[in-house]
Amino acid sequence: MGSFKELNVIIKGDVDGSVEALSDSLQKLSTNEILVNVIHKGVGQINESDIVLAEASDAIVIAFNVRPSMQASKLAENAGIEIKMYSIIYTAIEEIKSAMEGMMEPSVQEKIIANVVIREVFKFDKATVAGCFVLDGKIRRDSKIRLIRDGIVIYPTGEGAVAELGSLKRFKDDAKEVLNGMECGLTIKNYNDIKAGDVVEAYELEEIKRTL
Repeated sequence: MGSFKELNVIIKGDVDGSVEALSDSLQKLSTNEILVNVIHKGVGQINESDIVLAEASDAIVIAFNVRPSMQASKLAENAGIEIKMYSIIYTAIEEIKSAMEGMMEPSVQEKIIANVVIREVFKFDKATVAGCFVLDGKIRRDSKIRLIRDGIVIYPTGEGAVAELGSLKRFKDDAKEVLNGMECGLTIKNYNDIKAGDVVEAYELEEIKRTL
């Protein structure tokens, strides 16, 4: 019993089905040496109370197709709470399993490179154009993206789905990239249901070492 350990986990997701599936799968990873303990699970954006609970119980937060509020993100950073973000259940399960087994081999994971808030929406016959402001990071024309509304990923949906920009402009000119603090215009390829207040999250894939 002296070597027995617990891995406390908080799960937040976009829908009940994903949360329950992830919770059941992670708990089944428990072994005689390590217990995976889901101390809280729920649907919706990660909030400050989730982070407070994670700090009090020494837990990691697993986010499936959801993101933390700005206040929760700052609180987590200050408290040293890790928020692991996933869009594929299988990836979350495999990473937790590998970490439990001490298999810290390099893995391809997502790195968020920019958050862009949509301030205005302009509808034309052939496209819906978003007037945006880059909140942080740097968005590139070839970035993979997600559209987030009220902390929940609304496009693309489905495991492994990928979305891309249709265009990226600075004023009237095409742009390869737009930096933090700048305004830009963009369209999302094959998608027009965008609203003011939505956030475009840009990300890239990188090889990093798995950790908890």
